[in-house]
Amino acid sequence: MRHLIQAAVPGTLDLHRNQDFSIQSAMRSIPVLALAMLGAALPARPTQSPAAGKASVQVEMHNVLYHFTPSISVHIVNLQGHLVSTEKQGIPIFDDANSFLLVIHSAEISITTDSLASALNEYVLASPDAPLKEIHITTRGDKLRIRGRLHSKGDVPFETEGSLAVTSEGEIRVHTEKLRAAHIPLKGLMDLLGETVAKMIDTRRIQGLRAEKDDLILVATELFPPPHIQGSLSAISVHENQIVQQFGTAVSLKAKISGNYMAYRGGQLRFGKITLSDTDLVLIDMNPSDPFDFYLDHYKDQLVAGYTKTTPSFGLRAYFRDYNKLPSAPTRRSRARTSPQQ
Repeated sequence: MRHLIQAAVPGTLDLHRNQDFSIQSAMRSIPVLALAMLGAALPARPTQSPAAGKASVQVEMHNVLYHFTPSISVHIVNLQGHLVSTEKQGIPIFDDANSFLLVIHSAEISITTDSLASALNEYVLASPDAPLKEIHITTRGDKLRIRGRLHSKGDVPFETEGSLAVTSEGEIRVHTEKLRAAHIPLKGLMDLLGETVAKMIDTRRIQGLRAEKDDLILVATELFPPPHIQGSLSAISVHENQIVQQFGTAVSLKAKISGNYMAYRGGQLRFGKITLSDTDLVLIDMNPSDPFDFYLDHYKDQLVAGYTKTTPSFGLRAYFRDYNKLPSAPTRRSRARTSPQQ
């Protein structure tokens, strides 16, 4: 029976090592195990697609530093939305970033200039024939300064400075106010000759970035690797080295949870080896004094370094160690404890 529990989520429970495990908790587990064994013995029922009346998985996040890669991350101050499977008849699979989209209803998300530059260099402009390379981004007041190389023009160095605004389509507009190429000011001369940034840079084959006249348009929902997001940007601003984005209209969080967390409720969600129905899953930061540093590619390492609890209604509460507090080489595969690490 112990092996059956441990098989549910890799390394989450070890009942024999937990001195505080009560007889009442054990008795509550028996009906779940009996149902699991009964389900294995019965013929499989035909699966239904999400379109067949199944509720979506509702998502809420608070104070999460979400890693897409080691060098690309965003700070999710608050977020409400839901998951949508990328497969017509599938369900979201937590472990597979390509299996779902995060549809944002309301959110405040910030990104550092270094992280935005990494997203452009490593993802948006990663192809060998991309027109821009070696992007570096800084701020000056409320202006964004971008420098790099015009790869399509013989790697000529360039530098621009511009203001940020939101387009009517909910995209980011970087309006060019100053432009230098090979350290020579060009903006006034280009205006005089009727030339534009769009004529200098061919972005037709670039996803997430395009040039319009003298502006660069960044598509916020296409700037990052999976899991991809959907949502309409409503406001943007610059605070020191942070670019702050507001999606939708700010609303109060529904979950009554203290600290930093990622909550998933309703619908079906595959988590590890468990398929959750009427999902009630909350990932909680073990150290709420700083943002919840989460990296999907290493979430199992974070989970193993933490512990889990089950609610009376069989919801799952998983307490995670921050990604940046894991050992530098996360190779351990030890079982997660069922009580906080001392």
